[in-house]
Amino acid sequence: MAEQLVSLESIRAAAARIASIAFRTPLVRAPFPGISGYGQPREIYLKAESLQPIGAFKIRGAANKILQLSREEIARGVITYSSGNHAQGVAYAAREVGAKAVIVMPSNAPAIKRAATLAMGAEVVDVGVASTERLAKSDELVRAHGYVVIPPYDDEQIIAGQATCGLEIVEQLADVDLVLSPVSGGGLLSGIAAAVKQLSPRTKVFGVEPELAGDTAESFRTGSIVEWPAELTSRTIADGLRTQSVGQRNFAHIQAFVDGVITVTEAEIRAAMRAIVAVTRLVPEPSGAVAAAALLFHGDQLPAYTRAVAVVSGGNVDPRMLAEVLTGN
Repeated sequence: MAEQLVSLESIRAAAARIASIAFRTPLVRAPFPGISGYGQPREIYLKAESLQPIGAFKIRGAANKILQLSREEIARGVITYSSGNHAQGVAYAAREVGAKAVIVMPSNAPAIKRAATLAMGAEVVDVGVASTERLAKSDELVRAHGYVVIPPYDDEQIIAGQATCGLEIVEQLADVDLVLSPVSGGGLLSGIAAAVKQLSPRTKVFGVEPELAGDTAESFRTGSIVEWPAELTSRTIADGLRTQSVGQRNFAHIQAFVDGVITVTEAEIRAAMRAIVAVTRLVPEPSGAVAAAALLFHGDQLPAYTRAVAVVSGGNVDPRMLAEVLTGN
């Protein structure tokens, strides 16, 4: 059965719904040296989702889902499975409505994200590194306690919430030629692409992921969802992009609205982090730097453009890792 695609009406409704919780983040001009075209410098902007209350875009989808729960569902509590940023989004939004939040986290989740989730009052349950382990433990706890599941990406309300980021991009830069978004499970890319293409069909939309976790690029190329094992996807520094396969609903949106998916190397991710800090003073986590890495190092794989937006999806980076990346150690 074909998946139903989120409508512009549902995206606009989500934007109104989450306005009291999620920020309307700015587009920050990023004049990276050496990027030019057509005899004049190209304009590059970064969509600063790192400035959200939880430091990442995930608050958009989590808030849109949780704010539509009934009183009975809120009383039961909510649960999700996440490596960190979605965990914080669920914990934050659940706290706003007075719901208990339980988060199933992989053992290799960054300590900074785990600590932030606990600080928001959520209960954390640790499991192994595989996405399948998180899902299995979540299902077990739902059966035992009746929690309401808030999926990290494969859900229409989550997609509509993340799509509000794309809605803002077009409203802020109506003549944008190219939008690049990180992709893992596909919630952000599918949402952004759905919003951008329905508002501005001529604008090109590309997904970007680490080549060490390139399952979506392979899926896009082959036309069917491909799953990579956890021992492969866990190799990347971009901890938010280690999901083993793209979601079914997300892939349907990607096939309908996305123009291409590019992979970037670990060295390029680190270099993009340094460039973003140097040029804009924004602090990206590795996952938040992959879209800029595509602009910096893979221009030959992108269509011609004059104005591009790269989404900095999050800024929850461990201080020691950030210091290591910035010093090149």
